[in-house]
Amino acid sequence: MLIRGLMFPGGREPVLQGDGIFLRYPEMSDYGQWAQLREMSREFLAPWEPVWAADELSRAAFRRRVRRYASEISNDLAYPFLVFRATDRALLGGCTISNVRRGVTQGAAIGYWIGKPYARQGKMFAALCALLPFAFGPLGLHRIEAACIPENQASRNLLRKLGFREEGRALRYLQINGEWRDHLLFGLLQDESPWK
Repeated sequence: MLIRGLMFPGGREPVLQGDGIFLRYPEMSDYGQWAQLREMSREFLAPWEPVWAADELSRAAFRRRVRRYASEISNDLAYPFLVFRATDRALLGGCTISNVRRGVTQGAAIGYWIGKPYARQGKMFAALCALLPFAFGPLGLHRIEAACIPENQASRNLLRKLGFREEGRALRYLQINGEWRDHLLFGLLQDESPWK
């Protein structure tokens, strides 16, 4: 696979290493762990995510998701990763670089989720510390954006700790848990980032 001039050995997807974690593109073999973690974290994640489809956790839906991811990666539109604990390869969550824009913009957005058993343990901070150098390095992005609802203090703190700057509020920006919600907007520039 070729990404902005970077070839990964054997055509395999990149594996990004972090502090006690690693990230890689989702594969069908991840379905069991993914469905189990998402199901046990359903109530924990509901306040921060769009409403799940009726078949959200089905194998068929996951297969469609993996196919869509492959298309987005090959078309330089998005780079989705699952986050695993390095010691035992347990799935912890996921993070995505999405809405990749080229030309004069060179920007993208990030989104992330963590399973309930692993929340507030620094795992997503470690994952994003591994993801941001990939975004600013091999992907050649200039700006990364993120958004979170104002009540999500944990996400706000995480973004600030990573060096993101709060830039304003977008009214009824995304539909979360069935209703249009305002979001705080955050940005991080490559030349101001410690993660380049």
